[in-house]
Amino acid sequence: MSNFLSRLISGSIYLGVLIFSILYSKITFLSLFFIVMLFCLYEFTKMIQLKSIFPYIIGIQAFIFGNILNVEDVPSRTIFIYVGVSLFLTVFCSFAWILLAKKEEIVSHLGKIFLSIVYIVIPFVLMAQIPFLHNDFNYAKTVILGVFILIWTNDTFAYLVGKNFGRIKLFKIISPNKTVEGFIGGMVFCFVASYFIAHYFTELSLIQWLVIALLVSVFGVLGDLIESMFKRQAGIKDSSNLIPGHGGFLDRFDSVIFAAPFIFIYLQIV
Repeated sequence: MSNFLSRLISGSIYLGVLIFSILYSKITFLSLFFIVMLFCLYEFTKMIQLKSIFPYIIGIQAFIFGNILNVEDVPSRTIFIYVGVSLFLTVFCSFAWILLAKKEEIVSHLGKIFLSIVYIVIPFVLMAQIPFLHNDFNYAKTVILGVFILIWTNDTFAYLVGKNFGRIKLFKIISPNKTVEGFIGGMVFCFVASYFIAHYFTELSLIQWLVIALLVSVFGVLGDLIESMFKRQAGIKDSSNLIPGHGGFLDRFDSVIFAAPFIFIYLQIV
């Protein structure tokens, strides 16, 4: 009972802080997701046994410069120059430090840094752009909230359907508990949720919400499987114990991390 209570309390706090930060203002939204990105970077670099400050340096710069236009009126050319120069200097310094440190596995070390940037930093930078892609960079808070509601709906019903009706394993080697029936059930309820979301969160049309539901269902599951693969190789059950009863921040954001870039690309196109 104590474990259940701990899980309930920590889960409620997690949901409350996340929803409040999204709804209150764009500053609280960006601030929280910046902090979560750093926690996810910490968990992932620990998981792949990478001891380097450069993913944090690059991540901080990318997130700040990537979102500064959403906070204040800064000429885009100035941002482009700052981003280019700062990232070039950071990458140059990382190469120089690794060479001077005479690390035995230089390619492997650089590969882990690159993987951390691609897997954690870029998705969070793009995720933070999703509420600003509509209505000429005005903060459309219900868009990002709707994305998370779809993620939660998909995860919840995939688990419930899979637990009660699952027979065919989806990817037994990586995640033995996931089933094809659970995947289909999560997708169906995700579509149902998108129908109701479209009636209340009108910044996007019903068709757009349905497409996002499809992206969440497919790429969210892939994100979950990919994180499970990393954890399996690391020999751990959870990315950390920072959220009691729920694992780590990476465990809570694995689905949206992988789905966010595809949602960003779709909204950029439409």
